[in-house]
Amino acid sequence: MSAQLKNQVRIIGGQWKRRMLKFPSQSGLRPTPDRVRETLFNWLGQDCSGVHCLDLFAGSGALGLEAASRGAARVVMVEMAREAVAALREHKTLLQANNVEIIAGDAQRYVASCREQFDLIFLDPPYAANLLPELLPAIVPLLKDGGLVYAECPQWPDLAGWETLREGRAGQVQHALLRRTGTDSGK
Repeated sequence: MSAQLKNQVRIIGGQWKRRMLKFPSQSGLRPTPDRVRETLFNWLGQDCSGVHCLDLFAGSGALGLEAASRGAARVVMVEMAREAVAALREHKTLLQANNVEIIAGDAQRYVASCREQFDLIFLDPPYAANLLPELLPAIVPLLKDGGLVYAECPQWPDLAGWETLREGRAGQVQHALLRRTGTDSGK
């Protein structure tokens, strides 16, 4: 596969369906594959109209831009790597994605200081850092009642306090849609 094809992500649904977007070569940057995103958005019912999303560790922007393409009211994308942030800003301009906000900064600091709540949080931290055990409890105040978390990891931490609504595996990657136990199921 050529480097150019490896550094592109395709939006698979919504108003920007079939748009190819380039992202920088960067160690650890691995966009969620098309088939996994397709599965996730099937789980979510395809349409994200009115949903407020947070894409932590946004990277290539594959998850957040997919949600924005499918009608999310607001998508906040948090990314620390300068090259990735520059690419995200280019994508926002190219797509005229007024429902997208890009935050250049550390995802954990953002979580600690954020006072906003979201319907859906995409949580795909660098695998080597093993941040899910720390992040799952930290994001609870950021979730609206019945809010959902989509997470990817090589191995699940203890998910006490979380209900696994759907889950799958693609190669070495596990992915699941989670909800806090004891919350309602409204969007």
